Amino acid sequence: MASITTLDAVSRVALLASDVLVDVKPPQPTSAGLSFHYADLQNVAPISTSFISLPNNADPVPILEQNKTATLTSVTLIASSATLQLVPSVPSISDQPIVIHAAYTDLGDLLPLRTSASFFLVSSNSRDAQDNALLASHLATTERKLVIHAFPLEAKEEESWTPIELEKVKPFVTNALQSSNSLNHQNGDIGPSGDKQDGDNMLKVFEEAASSVSSLVGREIKPAVATGAIEPRTLLITVGQASAIKEEAVAGVPGLGHLHISLIQPLSPSFLLQEIPESVNKVVIVEQVYKRATKWTPLFIDVAAALQSREQRPQLFGAVLGQVTSSNAEAAIGQFLSALETQDSGTLLTLGDAPGRASTPTTPQPPHVPRHESSYTKILDQLFGERLEVVNDPNLVPTFGEAATRPEYALGRVRVQDEERQLLEDAVKELIEADSSYNVDGELHAALRKWLTAKDDAKSSNTIAATIVRLLESHPPLHPSVERIFALKHRLQANSRWIIGSDAWSYDLGSSGFHHLISSRHNVNILLLDNTPYTTRNAADPLKRKKDAGLYAMNHGDVYVASIAVYFSYSQALHALMDAEKYNGPSVVLAYLPYTSEDDPALSVLKETKLAVDSGYWPLYKWNPAKEAAGQEPFELESEAVKADLQEFLDRRNHLSQLANVTPEMASNLVDSLGTKLLAERKKKAKQAYDELLSNIGGPPLLILFASDGGKAEKFAKRLSHRASARGLATRLATMDSSSLEELKSESHVAFVTSTAGQGEPPQNGRDFFRALNAAATKGERLFEGTELKFTVFAMGDSHYWPRPEDASYYNKPGKDLDAKLESLGAERAAALGLGDDQDADGPDTGYKVWEPLLWKALGVDAIEVLEKEPEPITNENIKIASNFLRGTIAEGLKDTSTGSLAASDGQLTKFHGIYEQDDRDIRDERKDAGLEPAYSFMIRVRMPGGVCQPDQWLAMDRIADEHGNSTFKLTTRQTFQFHGVIKKHLKPAIQAINKALLDTIAACGDVNRNVLCSSLPNLSHLHTQVYEFSKLLSEHLLPRMAAYYEIWLDKKMVAGDAVKEFEPLYGPYYLPRKFKIAVAVPPNNDVDIFANDVGFIAIADKNGNLEGFNVTAGGGMGVTHSNKKTYPRAADVLGFCTPEQGLIVAEKIMLTQRDNGNRTE
Repeated sequence: MASITTLDAVSRVALLASDVLVDVKPPQPTSAGLSFHYADLQNVAPISTSFISLPNNADPVPILEQNKTATLTSVTLIASSATLQLVPSVPSISDQPIVIHAAYTDLGDLLPLRTSASFFLVSSNSRDAQDNALLASHLATTERKLVIHAFPLEAKEEESWTPIELEKVKPFVTNALQSSNSLNHQNGDIGPSGDKQDGDNMLKVFEEAASSVSSLVGREIKPAVATGAIEPRTLLITVGQASAIKEEAVAGVPGLGHLHISLIQPLSPSFLLQEIPESVNKVVIVEQVYKRATKWTPLFIDVAAALQSREQRPQLFGAVLGQVTSSNAEAAIGQFLSALETQDSGTLLTLGDAPGRASTPTTPQPPHVPRHESSYTKILDQLFGERLEVVNDPNLVPTFGEAATRPEYALGRVRVQDEERQLLEDAVKELIEADSSYNVDGELHAALRKWLTAKDDAKSSNTIAATIVRLLESHPPLHPSVERIFALKHRLQANSRWIIGSDAWSYDLGSSGFHHLISSRHNVNILLLDNTPYTTRNAADPLKRKKDAGLYAMNHGDVYVASIAVYFSYSQALHALMDAEKYNGPSVVLAYLPYTSEDDPALSVLKETKLAVDSGYWPLYKWNPAKEAAGQEPFELESEAVKADLQEFLDRRNHLSQLANVTPEMASNLVDSLGTKLLAERKKKAKQAYDELLSNIGGPPLLILFASDGGKAEKFAKRLSHRASARGLATRLATMDSSSLEELKSESHVAFVTSTAGQGEPPQNGRDFFRALNAAATKGERLFEGTELKFTVFAMGDSHYWPRPEDASYYNKPGKDLDAKLESLGAERAAALGLGDDQDADGPDTGYKVWEPLLWKALGVDAIEVLEKEPEPITNENIKIASNFLRGTIAEGLKDTSTGSLAASDGQLTKFHGIYEQDDRDIRDERKDAGLEPAYSFMIRVRMPGGVCQPDQWLAMDRIADEHGNSTFKLTTRQTFQFHGVIKKHLKPAIQAINKALLDTIAACGDVNRNVLCSSLPNLSHLHTQVYEFSKLLSEHLLPRMAAYYEIWLDKKMVAGDAVKEFEPLYGPYYLPRKFKIAVAVPPNNDVDIFANDVGFIAIADKNGNLEGFNVTAGGGMGVTHSNKKTYPRAADVLGFCTPEQGLIVAEKIMLTQRDNGNRTE
């Protein structure tokens, strides 16, 4: 039969076995990759697979996350250096039934993905490609894990073979899944609900699946195949296209063994030891890896690690697998082994003919630029001519490498250019200011002065630059700055600098290079090309929302922004590009260029552009901050269709406004929705029920409404409520947002308490109320005229928060606005506005003590004497005392599935367990509007004295982040790890996994001794080891016992139950007043900032370099409460010297001094 290619073999299985198939197209002008194979197959067999095609280098992960319910999803792509971009996103799909079929020429493009997959298969020829594609589909379907299958892009088949019948592929995968479900994953389960098992168990899973595939194809499938001598002295381990190395070629060399590996993940040490005979004294790992980021590959390291357990360890060599055929295999092996005899183990040899991408790197070629993009690049060339500098020009690739086209790299080049120009400017100034002894020519002096004045002028700077260079070359002064000017003369001209990129930056504006570029204030222009056709706009990356880069840049305030479409308005595009170049600062030009491939005719691009602009999908506009500075309108809308729609909207709105003025009762019908009315009706009924409940309470009614972000204003409101109740007033307390203006009409006395947020903004839980108040005041309404409403306002702020005189209006702005607007709406002021200032001696209390008596007088209760003592506010100290040694109700809260949070008091206690509660503030308002609680999650901090972590612990932390967090973990400045995005149900498994890795989170936070820091000094390893051991002992010595930690998180119970009374020998039931920090430094380095810690130990070495003792510091801390003058940063004092043995007691006594004498009231 006709030969079948690897692409044929894989495309058959991928299309027929999958529910969803995602094909990533190769780069232009390469052929269509696997796409044309799929087109042929669809004409041959009935296929129900959902087929999705993505453009070159697109990230398929968003599509895969959208299809989580699919039984099997396959991805096909051709691997390249761009495949590395998938490394950050692939771990998020590791627990989905997905197969990534990647065609390789260089396995180095795929190896970084190895650890993200449960199984990684490598095929050598087209027959292997088919069998491993079936095997990968079987494993992904039954184990519900990510499997990567690498197969050669081009492989010459030397033996004929018969592919599997098309109609057998889908039933094979379906039957495998049904069989797996019936067994309920009893054998070697690594299903989605279980933890990843070790390599040996996963190898058993592989072998069971391989047995099923073998029964189907009639060939044995093994993770590795060994040939050659039974007791070889030299062993070749190959990965890649090594099928031409036949058994007879290996047998022709005495003492040679060959082990070809097709499963490189999992690859357990026990498996490698089993396959590598004891007789071997040389092992050569031969891999098809041409571009190596590190000297040794992961497989080399795995083999080396496995052989460490042998007493007689063989010598290891790394090598590159070149081009080997069956006809030259024996000769190639002989030449290779001969070269090996004369080389040391650090030399990288090649087995076979050196490939095109050999270990000696070739000069990278410029990437292909789609022809349609010349629509914009030609305009730039025509406008700016010789001054045009495309900072990320593809032609820079041969010189600077493949990274030269990346916008982030371009930004780095811009920074360097600006630094060089600043150096040039300094040199010019030095030459101008040089005295007469340097004989600076008068004409040169004048030219230099002109250049300083016009250095940023595009036209004149070029002429002046030529004059300066000519004069310097003809009559060079002897001043030292002349040499620098000559070296930087290419910076004399003001170039028009452009960075050309795609709309990829629009997906992650806050974190990408786009944000860094527009905030850099560099004078550079960015041209972002958006290629998404209007007719396919809804099909592109549905889970990755493209954000409005133009709006983001405009919000920055000092960036020129334009949106253009050259196929719609050539003149508008010209003007926008020229304005962008003239603007002194960052400029962003969004350019629309819709096409799917280079074959799209210009007429198709024109039609798509017209549809997009006419519909308003792509508006044309310009935003020039320079006009705003000149007192002109900065925004210019240039889309006629959008202008017409906007005018129609404004006309309609004006008509409705006139109608509402004539018939006021219609206003609510025009603006209210059914949901708003329903919500208002529910609030009204609840209020009536509450009023009935309070009907028997004597005294005038008082409604207290507060708005507070940090809780301070809420505390004052609660204090006011308690004191009002003690005076016999019928008091109610609520947030401002819980009450409407309509409800206030029925109130007689309302007291408002509000703090200040941001630049004079109201707090979060009062913003809706303020919006309604502002809207009513703007309309000039007199809502409260004729009502009995009397009000008073107490505002809280900081008069020194905004030091500039022009910002003084922000001080207590919400309270002042509230007071004025209530009066303008017809309400009567019962007591004058009260202002609480953080800068006063007693903070806001000073103003509160003046304001409160005015309120009691207005209510007629100022003569009532209150004898009952007010309850003390509940503080952290109360919570600690009542917590039963930090237990609180944490265990009960973890079982409560009705909320994603813990009780507020438990939130204080979990800090001692190394946990902080957080929520996603970016979607806080969205969830509030939907009637949902905030999106709660937790941060977990690990205790790791001295910042020392073993490799297996690092891997464990990485796995915990993927399995229980948001796939990230941070390295903190206190030398430990921190996990984020851990939801409540994952808290306990995460803590248990951390402890399983022989780490814990005890005392990572809270009012105890935190993680002990230790200087990192690899060049002084012996002394560092001693200091590190002291740090560990110190951390353990000051560790709280915390039986609660082991009970709550590790399910360990006290043997004697309640018969033994728990106690904390160091901390007692009150623990410390605040957090306590210790650091250990080794001079001359102070990388731990020793004087900023409560206790510091400065290591002293003896004449032999051993640890003799420490100089002890105490009393340091950088913690400052803003606006509280009682708090301030303080550098520690040096107390004296102690030996290492005395160090533990010294630290303990200093800590106990703080425990017994520290301030527990604030």
